[in-house]
Amino acid sequence: MPSRNPGAMSQDWEPVVLHRSKPKAQDLRNPKAVNQALRSGAEVQTIKKYDAGSNKKAAAGTAFKLDEGTEPAALQRVSAETRQAIQKARIAKKTSQAELAKLISERPQVVQDYENGKAVPNQAVLSKMEKVFGVKLRGKIAK
Repeated sequence: MPSRNPGAMSQDWEPVVLHRSKPKAQDLRNPKAVNQALRSGAEVQTIKKYDAGSNKKAAAGTAFKLDEGTEPAALQRVSAETRQAIQKARIAKKTSQAELAKLISERPQVVQDYENGKAVPNQAVLSKMEKVFGVKLRGKIAK
């Protein structure tokens, strides 16, 4: 059997130092941890947050700046001439608003908005109505 050399043995290991992990911020805010730190005489940092816990509205300066900015112009609505043309053509064809909506594949509310003048003109919808009625509607929108 081969013999081992019982000479000087050396260790190549380096010592490992274990550290405690730092406490989490949530644990530091825990009332028990704060009280324990106060009792032991440790330093406790307190920070007053600006307007913390108040029900104040946002600063008026920001809202004022937004109001001062250029606002988009009001959206164009269906003109009175177009409204009347749609109503007259629909009555001449003896169809209801719901039937017209089915013919142009739109909701009845869309037809009602066009006849009441509340709708923003959509060229595709007006084109569909022109095809159903055979009346020109798109050249009469007020600008």
